[in-house]
Amino acid sequence: MDQLGFIHEKLDIKILILYVLRRLPGTVEAETLRGLVMCDDGIGYFDYSDCLSELVTGGNVEEKEGGYAVTEKGARNADAVESSLPYSVRKKAARLLAPVQEKMRRDASIVAKHELTEDGCTVTLSMGDGKGELIHLSFVCAGEEQAQKIEENFRRDAEVYYQKIAAMLSE
Repeated sequence: MDQLGFIHEKLDIKILILYVLRRLPGTVEAETLRGLVMCDDGIGYFDYSDCLSELVTGGNVEEKEGGYAVTEKGARNADAVESSLPYSVRKKAARLLAPVQEKMRRDASIVAKHELTEDGCTVTLSMGDGKGELIHLSFVCAGEEQAQKIEENFRRDAEVYYQKIAAMLSE
């Protein structure tokens, strides 16, 4: 039976994994990485898993808390061989990568954390634009439950809160 897709060899799967990881701005969750790499119908789950494991063992990919990231060694190796991937596979991967890259960049630009103090709970919120901080707020709230709710809301709609605060202060 003929296999579908362009990627069939383990080496090609490894190159595709490195290709994807090199284009992400940070650590990616395992499930997200799998979805991005399995963009070609020729890749099976078990082959993908074996290849990822071999890349980790070989020092090309680092398994971190929260997912995977390419190492310096992996980036160098990918740079040398990724042009061997079929153009159609690279294009499809790039299309799938775009929204993930954007989400990762946005998430990295937003900080929301809290710290328990003697006076209650201090929440710190900030958002940057890649060049510097646009807003930085720090205030005391009633408790940890409220702090977590504030953090959740800020992460979800940081841009909206920034605009509302700027508008209120500009009146």
